[in-house]
Parts: sequence; C-alpha cells; structure tokens
Amino acid sequence: MVDLLRELLFDYTLRNVALGTAILGVAGGVLGCFAVLRRQALLGDALGHATLPGVCVAFMLSGAKTPAVLLAGAAISAGLGALLILAVVRGTRIKQDAALGIVLSVFFGAGTVLLTYIAGTSDSGQAGLNYFIFGQAAGIVREDVVTIGFLAAAVLVMVALLFKEFKLISFDPEFAASIGYPAGRLGVLLTALIVVVIVIGIQTLGAILVAAALIIPAAAARQWTDRLSTMVFVSALFGAASGVAGSLVSASDQNLPTGPLVVLFATGVLILSLLVGARHGFLWGWIGDRRNRRAAIGRAAAGAHDGTQRGGTI
Repeated sequence: MVDLLRELLFDYTLRNVALGTAILGVAGGVLGCFAVLRRQALLGDALGHATLPGVCVAFMLSGAKTPAVLLAGAAISAGLGALLILAVVRGTRIKQDAALGIVLSVFFGAGTVLLTYIAGTSDSGQAGLNYFIFGQAAGIVREDVVTIGFLAAAVLVMVALLFKEFKLISFDPEFAASIGYPAGRLGVLLTALIVVVIVIGIQTLGAILVAAALIIPAAAARQWTDRLSTMVFVSALFGAASGVAGSLVSASDQNLPTGPLVVLFATGVLILSLLVGARHGFLWGWIGDRRNRRAAIGRAAAGAHDGTQRGGTI
C-alpha cells in the first residue's frame, strides 16, 4: 500500500489516471443524484452508447485521433440522442423507457457498423479507436486531465448556481412549472450537463460503462440520507474514492483494466450501502422491523393481560 501511494504521488501515468477518474467520479456522482431522483438512471446508459457514432464520424472527417475532435463528435452525437429521446417521448405515445432503448440500440448499432467499416480501411490511424467502447484510462495524459477538470468544474459550477431549481424539478416538476420556473428548459439543461459528464468519461470508462459513474455512486449515497445536499456530497465522495481505488489496484497488475475495476469498487460501495446505509440500509431496517414486532407483541400481550384481569374482577 505504501508503494502504491508513493506511485500515486510520483508516477506520471498513475497520477493522471487517478486524477482523471476521481474528477469523473465527483462530476458523475453529483449529476447522477438528479438523474436517479428523476428516474432517468438509464438516460446515462443510452447517451453513453450514443457517443460511439459521433466518435467514428469525427475520426472519418478529421482523419486523426485528436482527443478534442473525437470528444466533440461524441458530444454532438450524444446531444442528438438526447434530443431524439425528448422528441419521441413528447411527440409520440412511446414511453421514456422504450425511447431510451431505441436510441441506445440504434446509435450503438450505427457506431459499431462505422467502427467495423473504419477497421476495414487501410488507414493505420484508426488503431485503438475501439478503446472508446470499453475505455482506456491508462492512455490519459496531463492534457486530458486538464480538459476533464475544466469541463467537470464548469458542470459543478452550473449545478451550484441552479441547485435550488434542479432540486425542485427533480422532486416536483409540475409545481415548479406552476410557480413560473421553466421546468422544461431546466430539464433540457440538466440533460445537457449529463451529456458533458458522459463525454468526459468515455475515455476512461468507455461508452458501455460510463453510465456507472452516474448511477452507482448516487444509488449508494441514497441509502445514507434523505437530504439532497448530503446525498450529492456523499455521492461525489463515493465516485472519487472508487476512481482512485480502481486506479491503484489497476496499477498493481497490468492485466487488470482500470475502468471495470472502478465500476467494481463502486458496486462494492453500493452493496455495502444497501446493507448498512444509515437511512435505508437493509440491516437497520431489519433491526427496526424486529423491534417493532416485539413492541407490538408486547402491547398485545399486555392488552390481553389487562383484559383477563378486568374479566376476573367482574
């Protein structure tokens, strides 16, 4: 452990990977709270898959694997996916879960076809492009960390400025609209911020696993509190801790990929939270139920005893 901590401080690659995944964990944890509360947990999964055709098209147009260009293509593609989901839900009788499944399948299928086509060309520059499917955290450099940090900071500032509004539309969008808040536009803005988090996460976790950075820390934090501000803080903490832990374990064995390890650590935190979470943990709920049953049995026994005493007196 001491050697790993020393590497974390002085090893260039590990430091970049740990910082990148930790920043992603914070941003994903914060935005994930609103997605979970709005019952849009699958939105991140759909938009994550929707980034793949954008990456492929950006590469085909630019002919280079410049990260900024590829991420811009991913953002445009995910944005189109989000708009398509909203259009389908509002303009047809198709429910949101079905719209999410449609966008996920169609966009990821198109991305897979484009990726296969690119792989069949003679362009040697396409090598490694498929890392956007599963992620390649080890390939993060300092410039990537700066980009991730800048975009994550912009997202967090926006959330801080509009925290009250986002909180209101997450719990009661109808009431928010009735008192004059632009609930629809706020929902679109919140979705756009989720798109930003997904885009900065596909390099590390990939299009398939990036949704985990949104869903798992928020679901774990929900077991500890009923206050949104506390939930946001705890979720960000869980996300950052999972990112650093996954990076450290990955550095100890080159055969272990960073992205899946980050997800597994986050899943471990979720399981622990489901068991012993201070507010909604299974263990405390089970203990409370047993205590209530014993109290109910005691009251029933006491009532029966009192009834017997009164009957004997009469």
